[in-house]
Amino acid sequence: MKHKLTRTLALLLALGLTLSLAACGGGTEGGPKQPDAPAADATPAPDAGSDADPTPEPTPEPPADPYDAVRHYWSEDQLTQAWGPDQVVEHLFFHPVIAYPQWAFHECPSSQSQKEGLDDWMVTVDEYNKILQSVYDRGYILVAMEDVWSEYTNEAGETRMRRNTLMLPEGKKPLIISFDDVNYYPYMLEEGFTSKLVVGEDGQIWAECTDPYTQETFLTQELDATPILDQFVLEHPDFSLNGAKAIFSLTGYEGILGYRTQNDIDIAADDPARPAFDANRQAEIEAVKPVIQRLKETGWTFGSHTWGHINLSTRSMEQIQRDTLRWEEEVGSLVGPTSILFYPHGARPDGDHDQNEGYGDQFRWLQSQGFRIFASVGISSFSQVKTGISAVICDRLHPDGTTLRGGPGGKAVGWYSQFYDCRDIIDLDVRPNLGVTWQ
Repeated sequence: MKHKLTRTLALLLALGLTLSLAACGGGTEGGPKQPDAPAADATPAPDAGSDADPTPEPTPEPPADPYDAVRHYWSEDQLTQAWGPDQVVEHLFFHPVIAYPQWAFHECPSSQSQKEGLDDWMVTVDEYNKILQSVYDRGYILVAMEDVWSEYTNEAGETRMRRNTLMLPEGKKPLIISFDDVNYYPYMLEEGFTSKLVVGEDGQIWAECTDPYTQETFLTQELDATPILDQFVLEHPDFSLNGAKAIFSLTGYEGILGYRTQNDIDIAADDPARPAFDANRQAEIEAVKPVIQRLKETGWTFGSHTWGHINLSTRSMEQIQRDTLRWEEEVGSLVGPTSILFYPHGARPDGDHDQNEGYGDQFRWLQSQGFRIFASVGISSFSQVKTGISAVICDRLHPDGTTLRGGPGGKAVGWYSQFYDCRDIIDLDVRPNLGVTWQ
């Protein structure tokens, strides 16, 4: 009896084992399939409550800024040539360049006098490119206007300006470039110019342009003075000292850099157009901020050309004060403060002449607002450090149709000969037939 119980128990145990193995198997076809067991040497996943942290993903490196190669091209030990206070720092200035000269000079619907005005004061894209290449080939190097002069306090406790000694690479000559009216006024948009500066998807400065023939709007770096200079410096990093590019001379009455940032004080309070104007203005202010930031990062600086492009030699003190304060509110609030004032029309306020030490009330007031460098227009890169007040006056040369055509008696050929030969630069095939004064 005992033997029979033992045998029965053994059979029951065997049956239980068989059922357990069946339950742990793959099951019948169509039944639930169990996951494969982990390999013996596999690392088990941590429990939910485990203290082990997963390996963090590496932080991607930000893309390199292509302008780093420009900023650091010259090392300090290569800057061995001292350019002293008695040596001239040349200064050229341009207006926005003409992208479509055939349209601007001949086919746009503007008046003939307006077309001839474009011929007088502008250069074409091709002429601008040739000028850049020529000054580069002749050994010039771009320097920041803000680095040429500085303010100091003398032994009497008075602030005065002085010309700095610039340290340059051997064989190089310093050159300032400035650009007036980079505001993209409405008339320019109809006469063959680009329309605004933007930051492209690549993080670089581009110009927005509308083809006057097809009305296609696109971005370009080949039809606007700013990205053209950017690209030229990237290709020729030895053309820039410490990353310097040029300085914008901005008005404010039609906004800046192609953005309509001017305020609404000229619109009546009850004008129904005012709310839409204000909303658009705020959007334009936000849109221009990254453009300003990128320009500053890549060597561009900013100066005042007055808010309303006013003639400082004929305006009253009250008009000058109102205009200056409005520039500070609408333009300076965006681009930052500046110590440089570029005279519209080259017209000097009272007392600012290259003789003696007289300073009229208007000049003194402008100086009291923080201006230290006062730039006009002339036939040479003249400059004078004033001794009785903390101020510098200077002149700039102007490559444009008037000087490319030779100026009075062909004299401009000589005035600009250190930079280029006017006869090699001017495009007489596209400019109107207005003659030249050189042989």
